Amino acid sequence: MSLRAEKYEAVLAAIVSLLEDETDWIATLSTTACELHHEFDHFDWTGFYRVVAPEMMVIGPYQGTHGCLRIPFARGVCGAAARQKSTIIVPDVNQFVDHIACSSSTKSEIVVPMFDKAGALLGVLDVDSNTIAAFNEDDKVGLERVCKLVGERYR
Repeated sequence: MSLRAEKYEAVLAAIVSLLEDETDWIATLSTTACELHHEFDHFDWTGFYRVVAPEMMVIGPYQGTHGCLRIPFARGVCGAAARQKSTIIVPDVNQFVDHIACSSSTKSEIVVPMFDKAGALLGVLDVDSNTIAAFNEDDKVGLERVCKLVGERYR
């Protein structure tokens, strides 16, 4: 197991512990974004976009500089992950044709969809890095596990 994968194990355990008795959805998202953002040096913006209407997401709890406030499913990496209902890793955002530049410092990105227990899309977890090709398979697996845990807590 790589060091990054081991770190995800520890972070997942911390999130489970922090959320043990929490029932509020926004507190859950806030705590998760904070824990992830402060535990990984390659995370420069970490946050959730919540589905609030058909084909539309609105920014949720996040850590980092300002993000885009609204993202339609038809635009950007977040929209593509929502449409495809699958994780997208973008090693170089300048090579992603429809990338939305919320920050000029972003160089790479990973977006993970989040579903409730019934399989309905709740939103996406978006993580940006100021480093090219910052994300790998360990990030994909780790963040998908985090999103599964968080999404299934939705009430």
